[in-house]
Amino acid sequence: MSRDIETLRTDILIIGSGGAGLMAALHALQADPELDVTIAVKGLIGKCGCTRMVQGGYNVALAPGDSVERHFMDTIVGGKWLPRQDLAWKLVEKAVERIHELENELGCFFDRNPDGSLHQKAFAGQSFDRTVHKGDLTGIEIVNRLMEQVWARGVNKLEEHRAIELVPARDGSGIAGVLLIDMRTGGYRYVEAKAVLLASGGGPTMYLYHTPSGDKACDGMGMALRRGLPLRDMEMVQFHPTGLLAGTDTRMTGTVLEEGLRGAGGYLLNGDGERFMARYHAHGERATRDIVSRAIYAEMRDGRTTPNGGVYIEMAHLGPENVAKRFKGMVERCADCGFDLAGGRVEVVPTAHYMMGGVEFELDCATALPGLFAAGEDCGGVHGANRLGGNGVANSTVFGGVAGESMAAFVHAGASWKDADPNAIEAGLDRAERPFAANGGDLSHLRERLWRLMWDKVGILRDREGLSDAMTGLGDLRAELHETGLADGDRSFNLTWHDWMNLESQIDISAVIASAALAREDSRGAHYREDFPDTGSLEETRFTRVTQSDAGLTLEMVPVEFSIIAPGQSLIDDEAGAPPTAAE
Repeated sequence: MSRDIETLRTDILIIGSGGAGLMAALHALQADPELDVTIAVKGLIGKCGCTRMVQGGYNVALAPGDSVERHFMDTIVGGKWLPRQDLAWKLVEKAVERIHELENELGCFFDRNPDGSLHQKAFAGQSFDRTVHKGDLTGIEIVNRLMEQVWARGVNKLEEHRAIELVPARDGSGIAGVLLIDMRTGGYRYVEAKAVLLASGGGPTMYLYHTPSGDKACDGMGMALRRGLPLRDMEMVQFHPTGLLAGTDTRMTGTVLEEGLRGAGGYLLNGDGERFMARYHAHGERATRDIVSRAIYAEMRDGRTTPNGGVYIEMAHLGPENVAKRFKGMVERCADCGFDLAGGRVEVVPTAHYMMGGVEFELDCATALPGLFAAGEDCGGVHGANRLGGNGVANSTVFGGVAGESMAAFVHAGASWKDADPNAIEAGLDRAERPFAANGGDLSHLRERLWRLMWDKVGILRDREGLSDAMTGLGDLRAELHETGLADGDRSFNLTWHDWMNLESQIDISAVIASAALAREDSRGAHYREDFPDTGSLEETRFTRVTQSDAGLTLEMVPVEFSIIAPGQSLIDDEAGAPPTAAE
């Protein structure tokens, strides 16, 4: 084929249009309305990605009795002392500013108390009810308002464009741009940019049961890994305890039934109709996500399951009318699948939901590659071993705004367009063209094998034998994928082509997850080793750092710097983190 590439030029290129990407665009233009800002996204702006899917809400310390210090301690204790503390502090401190911006400047309508103050509900693992929300459809509200503002500001939009390669400068001085595929035509575009934001989201879609939207495949992490950037905490994949279990033939299976259901008093029942959580933890259904997920998985493994192989959630004891009013979105979602959440029982299963790990980044969202910034779920370090529900959309919007300001400052400081490294562009093209040169095959079978391998071997409960088997199996899957081609050579809207590239990204990042999980010989948060069930010394906490070179993956264990607070200490009088009524 012809390798004609259309070249575009912009000051700031943002990859992704979730909360991080949209907020970054707005903050960059607030800093300088004359900047040329471009957003590139695999789907449609505001209509794809995971921020739109956020149900529960946004954690922020606003109410009397709460404090930024308390929110910080909950985040550190919930993250099992693995978070990078200055990033966690930035999250909780900036969240206060960002929620007022969302409400008062961008027009978000959140639920309120009778006195007019913002209503904040309970989420597991927190010592205070601090989750701001709009019913159970918070993400739609936030993304819709952000999208309106972006559309009104003349941002350049490259919709249905897939980023496939981060392109460094020929002289090695930083990033020069990004190579993309126009999914509508199948043609290639290279976008030169003075600054680039990686905000494509994570999305652990390599598991049998998973939450994220279908466009998520860890592309951003994969591009960063190929460019030699370090990824941290990649073993920490969060499973949400209550994904809808609607059967094997619907994508609705795996979508989240939000944590607020358990926070409000919902019951979890096994297939025998027995409430079981008290056997696993004193906090019952309101234990943290990792604990509840492990408990459900244990019930499943022991055979006490529902007809589809999961457990039940039950809300009827709270009053069907009350449940239907408080959780309108959840009740309607279940009704669409034939289930009565308000008055009956709904089958659920733990579902791969969020990746705490990702690209290492700094307080200003800079990465090790000059000119490349990162924000949102592409990044690691904020949440550590366990993300508190409600901290995710706060993370995206807080650091998205920071990234926008940092990129504007970077451009103002004299950043210029750079000559691209032609070898990087050629490598990106070769990788994208590879499936057209191979014989046809069955991608669906490969995908299902990946799902089952990751669920069984690198999932909620792990051990050395399973993780070693997974590494071997992933190598086999990668080899088979590279021998599998496409039946259709037309590149215009060739979704099988993009499925192939999705699988490559998923397999690459799955290998990083398995490598990090094999190296971490202790258990904490989302990572549980049955052969190493103890957490070990908190004072000697280390995080995993994985890099890739031509020789393969390299892993090191790096000591966590307790820059603000050390294990056994607290910023709150007479307590070290969240009290026992709310967290592990």
